[in-house]
Amino acid sequence: MITHTGEKPYQCSQCNKAFSHSTHLKTHMRTHTGEKPYQCNQCNKVFTQKKTLKTHQRIHTGEKPYQCSQCNKAFSDKNSLIKHQIIHTGEKPYQCSQCDKVFSNNAHLNSHIRKHTGEKPYQCSQCNKAFSQSTILKSHMRTHTGEKPYQCNQCNKAFSHKNSLIRHHRLHTGEKPYQCSLCNKAFSHKNSLIRHHKLHTGEKPYQCSQCNKAFSNKNNIKSHMKTHTGEKPCQCDKGFIT
Repeated sequence: MITHTGEKPYQCSQCNKAFSHSTHLKTHMRTHTGEKPYQCNQCNKVFTQKKTLKTHQRIHTGEKPYQCSQCNKAFSDKNSLIKHQIIHTGEKPYQCSQCDKVFSNNAHLNSHIRKHTGEKPYQCSQCNKAFSQSTILKSHMRTHTGEKPYQCNQCNKAFSHKNSLIRHHRLHTGEKPYQCSLCNKAFSHKNSLIRHHKLHTGEKPYQCSQCNKAFSNKNNIKSHMKTHTGEKPCQCDKGFIT
């Protein structure tokens, strides 16, 4: 009957939040006590709720019971399936109050809002550098740990970032997905296309602070700067593109 009346007779003594069932209150209280009674028998990670443990264990078993009816892609938890299904519907119900940009899920909206606020809540414990997203912090931490979890299945070379592995893999496949719209020349990396495009536009955004000479790419200006420090002769005027 409580589901019909909306009654919530079980109240938290710490924050006054109310619940309709005593079991919900008991689970909630663990956010205050820090109690995590459910432990994974594979990796010993602990959780406050039994259902969270069950979802976590699918990482070890590989079980993916939630399947998309549109493309048959499977997921280990229901929330991931719900987020995925928005790809098919095109629905973007989360709108930014600052610039009216819309997003398919709340997490993406929250991440976007930090661009407006400048908030960087994720801080590195090693160097105190701060980031707006937890995924960026996780990636940054590998610069300290040296971890390289992404391995090429062709030559076993390992990388710290997934994008680096994707770019490397094109050396084996010969794939060149970035094509110049002016001459149709293709490149395996986006940065290579950007550098190439400057040959057409004549753009030279890198200017020497010593003599104001300008260059189309960063590597050339680095080489040129060494002529001012006396480190080594510049090759810019000997057939190299500046």
